[in-house]
Amino acid sequence: MLLLLAFLLAACGGGDGPPRNAAVVNVTANTELTAWLEESLALFNDEQIETADGKTVFVQLTPMESGQAVVDMSEMQELPALWLPDSPVWTNVLAERGLNNFQGDCVSTAQSPLVIGMWRPVAEALGWPGRSLGWLDVGSLAADPSAWEYYSGGQFGPTLRIGHTHPGLSDSGASTLLAVVQAAQSQVDPVSASDIEQPIVQASVSAFESAVSWFGADTDTLGRTMSERGASYLGAAVMYESTVVRYGQSGADGFDIIPVYPFEGTFMATFPACINSAADAETQEAATLFRDFLLSVESQQRAMNQGLRPVSNQVIISAPLDAARGVDLSQPEVIFGQPSAQTIYAVQDLWQAARKDVNLVMLLDVSGSMEGSKIRGMRAAAVQFVEQMGDEDYLTIIGFSDEPYLYMDRKMVADGRAEMISTINAMQAGGGTALYDAIGAGAYMINESSSSSAANAMVLLTDGLDTNSIRFTFNDDLIDVATANDTSVFTIAYGDDADSDILRDLATRANGNFYQGDEANIAAIYQDLSTAFGGSLGIGR
Repeated sequence: MLLLLAFLLAACGGGDGPPRNAAVVNVTANTELTAWLEESLALFNDEQIETADGKTVFVQLTPMESGQAVVDMSEMQELPALWLPDSPVWTNVLAERGLNNFQGDCVSTAQSPLVIGMWRPVAEALGWPGRSLGWLDVGSLAADPSAWEYYSGGQFGPTLRIGHTHPGLSDSGASTLLAVVQAAQSQVDPVSASDIEQPIVQASVSAFESAVSWFGADTDTLGRTMSERGASYLGAAVMYESTVVRYGQSGADGFDIIPVYPFEGTFMATFPACINSAADAETQEAATLFRDFLLSVESQQRAMNQGLRPVSNQVIISAPLDAARGVDLSQPEVIFGQPSAQTIYAVQDLWQAARKDVNLVMLLDVSGSMEGSKIRGMRAAAVQFVEQMGDEDYLTIIGFSDEPYLYMDRKMVADGRAEMISTINAMQAGGGTALYDAIGAGAYMINESSSSSAANAMVLLTDGLDTNSIRFTFNDDLIDVATANDTSVFTIAYGDDADSDILRDLATRANGNFYQGDEANIAAIYQDLSTAFGGSLGIGR
């Protein structure tokens, strides 16, 4: 219960907590608004605004993606007083689950169009700004490496690597898929569940998803990671215009990320502030006071400073919403109609069918230093990860101590999920650490099972240094072996004794991610990995 925990901990802002007898307003808001809302609620709480009965209003913030918020609110007894999802459709999705608390009183607080964030030289190679680019253009280039090489000149890698957020967690992820559907149907009005079943739609979404190398938990993470890792990691990613404004300047290699407004049209996030109709009158009054504060000219100016388009016509729009950052306020020319809750659910099924299956090798350290609570935490996190894998994904499990040992040869998850879980739960610790030989063994298994229909990946967890390898050392040859077959490698340094520098270097050079883990956060790390691979999270299957 992420949301409930956040409430109990008084998650963000507010200094030392609410004053005695305060009217507390718990706010759940899309993560794209975090910087603006944290600044706003700090100022609001400092002003000590009072209700009609003289109670000081105190606001607490929990940032959370809309899909995850729906899941959490469906399971908790006490709901927030104010919810700011990306779009009003999420209040309907929650209502589908029996909670219509947020449907009656919603007011837009800011806007941001969904765009394709693209490195400026990549966009220019494709003809931007003279040539308009669209959703289907990106899908076509992703599906045709020869066309990509022709336009890019081979300077940004052999394929166009793109990213978007997880559709089960994030509105921007679901909207990405729906935008491709709208473009394939040449339709501006909302598409229906039956539209999603059309063959041309299935083909267009499959082409687009074939290039997706990483699913982010939220657009902020996506934008920050793209900016840090450069064009070879992600050539383009679907995010909000505000994300591009925050992270687009002076990214990796000195290049900028610019917003591409797809010519077919796109969605506009309106970030409605919706008051919980089941809250008591005092709480609703307090929530309304904070919402009014967000709509003030001063607060709308602060929203603009964070890259959001203000909804107040009294704010003069200026930097950072300017041409220097590629922002075009005349865009988008076409805004797609808001989908229904049924369509949001239908697109989840489409995504699971269209996304590229994962051919995954899980490398787990079972050396003697893992004994006790370490291996128990590792087993629990790995089991949760397997539970969330797609039915048509493939998994190989290799444990390593004195030498690598093949616990499970490549098997489809649908056929072996229970066996995989049982295998992981039976792992015991003992012996040395043949880390480098395990990496080589994992690469060998991928080489034997690689196919164009699946994305190859390794997830490596270790808590120590290599002590037993006899075939490999950590050098360029091992990196080449590990990254063959376009394999992405994700590494976890489990505790302080692992060589973080080596693991970080391997992950970076293999287009993966590095995690510094311990017993407290290992479950969260595997949850993040599940997101990256498109696992069963949020409102998905």
